[in-house]
Amino acid sequence: MDDVCEGKDFSFPEQELRVLQLWKENDAFNEQLRRTEGGEEFVFYDGPPFATGLPHYGHILAGTIKDVVTRHQSMRGRHVSRRFGWDCHGLPVEFEIDKALGITNRQQVFDIGIAKYNETCRSIVTKYVSEWEAVVTRTGRWIDFKNDYKTMDINFMESVWWVFAQLWKKDLVYKGFKVMPYSTGCKTALSNFEAALDYRTVPDPAVMVSFPIVGDADNAALVAWTTTPWTLPSNLALCVNANLTYAKVKDRTNAAVYIVAESRLGQLPVKVKASGKKQAPSKGSNAEGVQDGLDKESYELLAKIPGSSLVGLKYTPLFYFFMELQETAFRVIADNYVTDDSGTGVVHCAPAFGEDDHRVCLAAGIFETAGLVVAVDDDGCFIEKITDFKGRYVKEADKDIINAVKDKGRLVSKGSIEHSYPFCWRSGTPLIYRAVPSWFVKVEKIKDQLLECTKETYWVPEYVKEKRFHNWLEGARDWAVSRTRFWGTPLPLWMSQDGEEIVVMDSIEKLEKLSGVKVTDLHRHYVDDITIPSKRGPELGVLKRVDDVFDCWFESGSMPYAYIHYPFENKELFEKNFPGNFVAEGLDQTRGWFYTLMVLSTALFGKPAFKNLICNGLVLAEDGKKMSKSKKNYPSPTDLIDEYGADALRLYLINSPVVRAESLRFKRSGVYSVVKDVFLPWYNAYRFFVQNAKRLEVEGLAVFSLIDQASLLKSSNVLDHWINSATESLVSFVQQEMDAYRLYTVVPYLVKYIDNLTNIYVRLNRKRLKGRTGEEDCRISLSTLYHALVTTCVAMAPFTPFFTEVLYQNLRKASNKSEESIHFCKFPSTTGERDERVEQSVNRMMTIIDLARNIRERHNKALKTPLKEMVVVHPDNEFLEDITGKLKEYVMEEINVKTVTPCNDPLVYASLRAEPNFSVLGKRLGKDMGKVSNEVKKMTQEQILSFEESGEITFFGHCLKQDDIKVVRQFKRPENVSEKEIDAAGDGDVLVILDLRADQSLFEAGVAREVVVNRIQKLRKTVQLEPSDPVDVYYKSVDHDKNSLGEILNSQVKYIRDALGSPLVPKEMAPIDVVFVGEESHDVHDMSFVIYIARSCPLLSPDLLAHASGNNDHVEALRVYLLSRSLSRLKNQFQAGNGMITVDCIEGYPPINLQLGKHVFLSAGDFYLASGS
Repeated sequence: MDDVCEGKDFSFPEQELRVLQLWKENDAFNEQLRRTEGGEEFVFYDGPPFATGLPHYGHILAGTIKDVVTRHQSMRGRHVSRRFGWDCHGLPVEFEIDKALGITNRQQVFDIGIAKYNETCRSIVTKYVSEWEAVVTRTGRWIDFKNDYKTMDINFMESVWWVFAQLWKKDLVYKGFKVMPYSTGCKTALSNFEAALDYRTVPDPAVMVSFPIVGDADNAALVAWTTTPWTLPSNLALCVNANLTYAKVKDRTNAAVYIVAESRLGQLPVKVKASGKKQAPSKGSNAEGVQDGLDKESYELLAKIPGSSLVGLKYTPLFYFFMELQETAFRVIADNYVTDDSGTGVVHCAPAFGEDDHRVCLAAGIFETAGLVVAVDDDGCFIEKITDFKGRYVKEADKDIINAVKDKGRLVSKGSIEHSYPFCWRSGTPLIYRAVPSWFVKVEKIKDQLLECTKETYWVPEYVKEKRFHNWLEGARDWAVSRTRFWGTPLPLWMSQDGEEIVVMDSIEKLEKLSGVKVTDLHRHYVDDITIPSKRGPELGVLKRVDDVFDCWFESGSMPYAYIHYPFENKELFEKNFPGNFVAEGLDQTRGWFYTLMVLSTALFGKPAFKNLICNGLVLAEDGKKMSKSKKNYPSPTDLIDEYGADALRLYLINSPVVRAESLRFKRSGVYSVVKDVFLPWYNAYRFFVQNAKRLEVEGLAVFSLIDQASLLKSSNVLDHWINSATESLVSFVQQEMDAYRLYTVVPYLVKYIDNLTNIYVRLNRKRLKGRTGEEDCRISLSTLYHALVTTCVAMAPFTPFFTEVLYQNLRKASNKSEESIHFCKFPSTTGERDERVEQSVNRMMTIIDLARNIRERHNKALKTPLKEMVVVHPDNEFLEDITGKLKEYVMEEINVKTVTPCNDPLVYASLRAEPNFSVLGKRLGKDMGKVSNEVKKMTQEQILSFEESGEITFFGHCLKQDDIKVVRQFKRPENVSEKEIDAAGDGDVLVILDLRADQSLFEAGVAREVVVNRIQKLRKTVQLEPSDPVDVYYKSVDHDKNSLGEILNSQVKYIRDALGSPLVPKEMAPIDVVFVGEESHDVHDMSFVIYIARSCPLLSPDLLAHASGNNDHVEALRVYLLSRSLSRLKNQFQAGNGMITVDCIEGYPPINLQLGKHVFLSAGDFYLASGS
């Protein structure tokens, strides 16, 4: 393995770029596909984005979710084809071209030619493909760009034709004339779900208009309310509710008589009073002069009229643009869609511009379908027929129309209203509702089947399926799948001039066969001119293709079939693996792609399109607003990745509410927190392993080699068992949560695991890992840590593909059989070797350590100050055995306490108190909660102990279990002892008691800990020594009583040796030629001393002179020779010779055998120990 740098010097972005190069050199993604080929297929559908814009955080989020799932499934041995897709047709592309070419109406397209227009569209479709590939690749996502699919490819388009043809055969297609949401910005109708994509709160005019009833004795006029004045020129009827009661009232100021619903009288305008102030409309009948909502000072009630009596009445038209319909139009009709909770109870009907208007007017015979005139053209402007406003854009004409109504004396009131209104999701222009001819899929006919198919799918989060998607399906309307546009897949319908003969093409082959024309492209400018002869004979002419193209949502909904050119190719592959396993997109796709996928799969096969779905929420700017390039209210994704790395961004997104379909306020600081709280602790654990594995070589021992897992499981060390069990739990948890597609639960578990790995296993095993407890024990602990690191990396590789690869590439050097990439590894199998008791005991141990630290902090007792005793109180004897047995050493070291005493009788040190768990019991007990609660609080010590033993107790017929009652242990301090002498802390489960009193032995231990653990380790860092660098440490007292410090250090010699790995040597024992690399003076507990650090070097024993036949020159030559040698190589040589080497290379002197520990010592510490000083 290679040496690794400190965490502060580790550049995540730079390392990720190296990993990208490694993947490229190894063709890693394709190699993974090759290795899983023949395995179980995991079918993933990638929703195609438009390539007319750059990727943003929403795309990165969805891409990360998809990458995590597909990588994980690949590591489970499944074959996961991942092809990137591009949505190439439709409004987004045409809108860009219209802006670029200055096109404002359809005729301009015909003027330049559909061929030129479409080819211009084709030219920009792949405008940002290279940028997309760069960003997607940089984020670590593995997906095939070379073998991508495009909705404009001829194979894709042919499959779309096939899908439509199947719907036609099933009688699920019809042509209709329907009022639909219409975008004047994009000059096309939109589907209902497209209209729901962009609602905004906007102000609109709100006017009341009078419609005088022909022949009424009081010259009464019906009053209608509308927020779309531009529809008034097209008024053909008024609609009331026959079941409502209407009121005829007289305006006291001008004698005008109005008819409105009785319940809406309060909406009539209130006239100016004598005071000159207007009175607000009444909201009740308690105000003086107000009755039933009517302001009696302004109006006089003349009569109450049943709504049914109004039906059939004729009224005077507001405008005279449609007088040709006067025989059937301009009369009152009725329908229950008119309600009494808004407006006036009278609805003005313009059947060309309202869905309900169209329905009720058609049913009442106001017009015939063929005779309906749509007074607004494709550009949203009034046609020639509306002479007063011809050529005017409808929304801009509102003001002039209101003035015209006022001039006619028909304006009852004018105001404005702020309401939610739909806008075009692409052009950002307000939608209008407009009657258009379209081809429809009969969604309402298959609605029940749609609901049943949806039940077969699994969604995360579930509520999106059960609420949002279900409700949308419940209200599903027939789907208008055609668009009067140019750049799209043409409808495969060839129709005769009289409309009696229709041929639907389900393949290119069929079109070529019927037309005799070779087809090389399916776009309009290639197929519009292709005709086919009529089956009824040449005298009836030829069939021509209808002008429309498909809604691009129809294409994306066809993606599961079209991207593999089904049924023309891959028939077996598709039919064996449909429905697909997995899709993932944003919340907005519940009314978009998820919906169209489900509609088409249900209609075609009676199945859902997918089995599992993850729905993500919106990524917002930090201020909660939509991310905006112009406002620059979010950091650039590429800049952020260059600063923190893609893995940090991936983990930040996955560990946020956005994966649960909630919104995320994106924060740069959140990405930094992932680096600080997840990656750096993880890296430090890895670095600690590498340093200590490499240390074996430095110390002349055999190179680290991995001990097999079966042998590791036999380790006698409790923390080895614990980390193995915790690692097994991590693997099991990740697999369980990934099977349930709950990505957001994995990261918190990982963070906890890494915290445990670094702060429990590594921290508490430092001596073992550094070799202070013997070489064999060191190798066992290093192998255990290696296994934990590698297993964690493999389990988490789908989430953090770069970081885990970096660690793995170095770690794999310790294992000859390792795969070339971590992403070729199989997901770790769960062995079932979990030890829940050990996991629980270690968790409780950490609780004890935290409680003891809390006591120390409360009394300002630093951790370096040893304490005499800690008592652990808990009724579980097994737990106490663990704490005072195999975990005792760790507890004592972490708390710095001399003894740990168990106590299983809680009443010795504590009194018990029972508290009811209100959050659990409240719902269950209802009105009995109060009296049961009182009984719980009155439980005696004996009752509580009995309850803890049996696990239940009954009050007033309610059996309470352990989750229903919390037992609180309160410390009972011994008599004649103050809080400063003994104190306790508990968490309701375990009680910890610390003896805070000092004595001489504790003082001596404290000095040793302060000198060794604190001062020496800091000095090592100051002089920039690596942990594996062999050094000798010396001390010198500068006090008058120079023996005092020496006596204290001698009393703590074992602790010092364990902490340093070598003894602390008096300065006077240093060799004459020693070179100190660092020294510091200190004052601790009124003792002054100096610490020195020198690199270790060989020392010769005084016995060597006799062994060298008394030849001082020979001894000096040996000294020079040994000092010239590498200490680690010298150590290896002694080890190979069982502690003996022969020096025969010194010219002029005979060979001589040197024995380690007798003639030669490799450090001053070794010599000091051997001398017995």
